[in-house]
Amino acid sequence: MFSVTEVTTPRGILQYREEDLTGLRCRISPDRLLRHIDQTLHIPVTPDGCPFCRDAIFEITPTFSDGSRILVGESVTFPNLYPFGEDHIVTVITKDHFVETFSRQQIVDALHGQTEALKNARGYPSINWNFLPSAGASLLHPHMQGMAGSRPSRIVEQYLTASQTYRLNTKKNYWDAVRQEERVSDRYLFGDEILWSAHAVPVGEREVRGILPIASIDEFDCYIDLLARGILEVLSLYRRLGTHAFNLSLFFDAAGEDHGFCAFCSLISRINPNPSSMSDSAFMERMHLEPVILTLPEDLGRYYRKEKE
Repeated sequence: MFSVTEVTTPRGILQYREEDLTGLRCRISPDRLLRHIDQTLHIPVTPDGCPFCRDAIFEITPTFSDGSRILVGESVTFPNLYPFGEDHIVTVITKDHFVETFSRQQIVDALHGQTEALKNARGYPSINWNFLPSAGASLLHPHMQGMAGSRPSRIVEQYLTASQTYRLNTKKNYWDAVRQEERVSDRYLFGDEILWSAHAVPVGEREVRGILPIASIDEFDCYIDLLARGILEVLSLYRRLGTHAFNLSLFFDAAGEDHGFCAFCSLISRINPNPSSMSDSAFMERMHLEPVILTLPEDLGRYYRKEKE
């Protein structure tokens, strides 16, 4: 499903990895972990003026066309004031301005709010989460963003094409093959119905993917609780490794389509917020679309299993 080219340099190994069908590529340089660029967590908690706090959210945030917002548990969902998608919504997850550890119910409620808002959107939906400023969050208050558009984002487009190509050439499902391979690899973490593993060709540091047995958001409701449990397990792994910031994206096929696609949830860890505002994204990640990764996916799988022994 992917190729690895390993090169020995005077200062350690370098791996070039490429996913066979999509062409997604990355470079893994484990020795860069020795730089210790991830610093102690620093959170500048200043809730004054936050539009997502309870004293402002129902006055400042926009409403849907009928004048409503979607309320599920603590979560509040509404249209994005500054959209960059054809349908773009925001779900504020918690009443508190900052929480370090989320409850299962908080994640479940937020996902339900996102799903309710996106079910009637046209095209290809995704649910996304930037947690903490070093992961690209413009506001510290925890929130998810849902998007849908007539054209899938680049990574979804690549997997749609790969899924169709694989089915045409082999008469089999691409995602079934991925699940089968990952389950017996060193990258496997946990799960069966939703299988979680360290992705072989990461798009970011310590990427973990959960593959769902569904394609569209219309089928998602009955898997929300199970997915939330998996997300929290991955976040716990990240915290044990010393990182708190992360990005999450959950991708779906368009309703009524049959590309042989499976919805999948991807998380990557990001450098902790710190007074220097250092980020772990540079020109390779943003300009070349070939992220430079520090952690071998197989090492992440082995670390998780060892911790669980």
